[in-house]
Parts: sequence; structure tokens; C-alpha cells
Amino acid sequence: MKKALSFCILSLSVLVGVAPAQNLATMPDDPYFADFKPLAAPATTESLQKGDRLAIIGDSITEQKMYSRIMETYLTACVPQLEVSVRQFGWGGEKANGFCNRMENDCLRFKPTIATTCYGMNDHRYEAYKPEIGDEYYRDSTTIVTRFKEAGTRVVQGSPGMIGLKPWWQNNPESTLPAMNKNLCELRNIGIKIAGEQNVAFADVFLPMFIADFQARKMYGDEYKLAGEDGVHPDWAGHLVMAYAFLKSLGLDGDLAQFTIDLKDGSINVSEGHKVLSKSADKIVIESSRYPFCAAGELNSFKTIRSGMTLVPFNQELNRFMLKAKNATASSYKVIWGDQSRSYTGKQLEEGINLAADFEVNPFSAAFKKVDEAVAHKQNYETHQIKSLFHGDEGIVDMEATVSLSERARQLRLINLRESFKPVVHTLSIIAE
Repeated sequence: MKKALSFCILSLSVLVGVAPAQNLATMPDDPYFADFKPLAAPATTESLQKGDRLAIIGDSITEQKMYSRIMETYLTACVPQLEVSVRQFGWGGEKANGFCNRMENDCLRFKPTIATTCYGMNDHRYEAYKPEIGDEYYRDSTTIVTRFKEAGTRVVQGSPGMIGLKPWWQNNPESTLPAMNKNLCELRNIGIKIAGEQNVAFADVFLPMFIADFQARKMYGDEYKLAGEDGVHPDWAGHLVMAYAFLKSLGLDGDLAQFTIDLKDGSINVSEGHKVLSKSADKIVIESSRYPFCAAGELNSFKTIRSGMTLVPFNQELNRFMLKAKNATASSYKVIWGDQSRSYTGKQLEEGINLAADFEVNPFSAAFKKVDEAVAHKQNYETHQIKSLFHGDEGIVDMEATVSLSERARQLRLINLRESFKPVVHTLSIIAE
């Protein structure tokens, strides 16, 4: 584990440029986007496999443990049948070459089967694009990908996010907000190039965030800060957009539940992960071992996950907890889920409603919160384990003993996480109005 990492210094003098314009992504028709030339992102080539060990890699934005927490909570509660385990390896201030220098000791020792990367924010130096910036990012990011592949780890090459405000620490007048975002867009394009050359998946973080930021300010006003109050570190809404990008890159289909009720004969069919415990004329009791992703909070606040859900199709593409009712005869029906209710037309029920999107508070909310808190507890320890122990006095004195002891402490948190996830019993009623 202590051998020199010569692979981190590749002799690549590659001038990385933008590919021909005919492969550009579709952008909103607004002058705001006119100077940006994002390449069309490739379709995902990845899919999670049962028992995967996922490593989430990145800089201080990853170390915030927000998009990584959304991802792990989703994987734990919404698709538990995949039995995916997660570790986050965020390190504030890090560039891609920083992870190169620690990936053997900090990450590969745990034998991840798949990894997501999210570098570029620090690599772009908070300035206008220069060829040497692109060359360095290309070299170091390619090193990460090739080293993971040598270790048998599948890779999702993630792009950097976007900047919403000029950071307080950048005083160069030439480092304007458009110039920095065009730089980040260029690094995104380079990431697409790397993914193609290395035959790995790509997660587009920059473009969904850049477009969502523009749309959010139109919807909620200019004080909406998708990229966070410092312009770099997003709050929950921005991290939801990031998590959406990474979860989509992992090939998840979003089909979490399908409840189909025949209003004529009272029969009900449920999808895998759910079972009917009892049914009567006006109530169906279901036990579910797959949760919807639950998020509450103000829609106009960049500090809430639920607000982020209004900016990307998270509920539509990743969080479908569907109820359909056949043979409707009344013009409208009241759907009661737990202690909450909403009214729908018969046609809406025939087409299907997404309970996860429509019921902000639902029978899963309390159970979901317990899982999410257990994920946060575990991920917080992972930062301490790597940054304070592996790279502290304990690791200097005896790395292997430090790894062994800290893994035992992490295991306690992992057990707590697994025990926090329990099937939820809930009731559904559809009553003609």
C-alpha cells in the first residue's frame, strides 16, 4: 500500500480541445447560453449489479456529504434488493491528482467494484480556461480511471458542477463568472472525451446544474442560490441535482412501486418488494420493503431537497411510487394514504398517480428519516476515518492497525444503518366523492 504511485505521473502531453460543433448538446433557447458549447453527453453504459461496493470520490463538494448521502439513502431504502454498499471519499480542496496520490491507500484497499468521480472545481483554478488546465485535468483524470480499471473497478467519470457566484477568494478581474463556468464546461467536455476513450460511463453534473440554476432563478427569483451561498458549495437543492445526475448514470430505472387496483371487483396487484396484508371495501393494507424517496420542505428554498426536485425530473425518472385504479365510475375520488388525502379524477387514476411526488408527508417519512440519519452518521465517520486517522498520527505509526481498528468502528455504524431499514406497513383507500 505504501509503494510509490508512479502511475500518477503519466507522460501525456495532450492538447485537449472541444470536439466538432455538430455533437453539441441541446441547450435552452436563451442568450444566456449562447457562448457555451457543451458536447452531447453519451447515454449511460453502466448499471448497478447486486452486491456492488460503490466508492464516491471527489473534493470538498463530495466532503459536504450531501449528494453522497442522497445517493446512499436512495440505494439503501429505495432499491435495497441490489444490496449495494457505499463509502464516500471526499477531501476538501482536492484536485484529481490529489486523489491519484492517495487512491491506493485510502480507496483501493477496500476493493470497490464501482466508483464515481467528481473533480474539476479546484482543477479549473477559478479562472478562464487555458490549454494547460485542460491538459492537467485530462492527464490526472485519465490516471484515476485507468488505475481503477487495473484494479477491476468500473468507473463513472463525473463532470464538475457549476459556479453560481464569483467566490470571495477569487480577486482576479479576468476571472468572471461566465469565464469560470465556460472553463468548467470545457472540463466537462474533456470528461466526455475520457469516458469515450476509456469505455466508461459518464455523469453529466455541470449541464443539469447550469440549466437548473437558470430555471430556478426564473421560478424563484435571483436570490435562489443553487450553487450555494459561496457560489461553489451547493445546499440541498443543488446536491439533489448532483445526486440525480449520478444515480441516472448508474442505470437505475426508478420503478419503486406499482399498485394496481380494480375499483369494480376490489382486486389489487402489487410489484416486487410489496405485499398485500389485508383488504376490505375501503382499505388496503400493504407491507413494503422498498421505500419512496421522501423529501419535505419549501419549494422555493435552495436549502431543501424538495426544491431541487422541481428543477430536474427526479420524481419522474427515479422516484416512481405509482398507484393506478381501473374501472373508475365516479368523476372524482379521494385517495387516502396513511393520514393524508388528495383528490383525483377517475382519468388521473386510470393513468396513474405518483404517490412519492404528490404526498410530501407519507407513511414512509419517519422510517425514511431514520435510514437517512444512519447514512449521515456512517458517512461522517468515513471522513474522520480517512482524513484524521489514515492521514493522522495513527496512520503514520501503524497504518494496517489503524485500518483494522477503524473498520471495526465503521462496522458498528454500518450495522446501525442496516438495522434502521425495516419494512413499512401502510394503508391505501380510494373513495368515490
